[in-house]
Amino acid sequence: MIIILHKIIHSGFRLRKALTLISSRFCFCRAVARCGTIMESSDSPALAMELDKAQTEPPPVQAPSESSRPRFEAMKPHEMSQGKVQFRKVPVPAHRFSPLKKCWMEIYTPVYEQMKIDIRMNLKTRRVELKTRHDTPDVSHLQKCTDFIHAFMLGFDLPDAVALLRLDDLYIDSFEIKDVKTLRGEHLSRAIGRLSGKGGKTKFAIENSTRTRIVIAESKIHILGSFMNIKVARDALCSLILGSPAGKVYSKLRNVTARLAEKY
Repeated sequence: MIIILHKIIHSGFRLRKALTLISSRFCFCRAVARCGTIMESSDSPALAMELDKAQTEPPPVQAPSESSRPRFEAMKPHEMSQGKVQFRKVPVPAHRFSPLKKCWMEIYTPVYEQMKIDIRMNLKTRRVELKTRHDTPDVSHLQKCTDFIHAFMLGFDLPDAVALLRLDDLYIDSFEIKDVKTLRGEHLSRAIGRLSGKGGKTKFAIENSTRTRIVIAESKIHILGSFMNIKVARDALCSLILGSPAGKVYSKLRNVTARLAEKY
């Protein structure tokens, strides 16, 4: 009996020793696993940064050869307007009907042959009608031709109006005497006389000094020229309307034109 009890106690002791050994080994494995996860988490930002750099760096671009580049032809005016023909109409005043009839061929030739714009005179509506063609080289030619016809209707000479077709920086500015100062009766007549001068001397002096062209039609004034030159001529005309003597206007024009010549 004593021997049996001794064997049972001895086997229990061995079982307890085996269980403690297994538990210690299990704890060691868990600690190793935790260390591995910590190392991976510490290395993951560096790996993520390296992957981001690899993704953000663009691949080397190879220059396309001339044969692979697409070539597009310039669009024609009728293609820009989706195949629609564009029209312009310029009314003809009663007092400009005879000059238009007399100079029709000089107007027709540059518009039709050089600018490639169709033009005709509508006698019923008394309007000059313009429209684009399939061979019109540029859409802006239609507006240039419209400005050319409009300048002729305002009273500008034909050689001066043709300059609107040749140059891009020419404009027409119009205003009335009453826009500067309200004048009536003889005061208005004297203001018109100061603008034109004896035999048109004052008007010609302003035109030559500012390189513009001026038309005085009753109380309306039209100026043809570049932007800066129109401004100088308009200031001189306004001074004359307000009553400044011609000599004072001439001296001011001389100074302004000298300044412009130095600037340009």
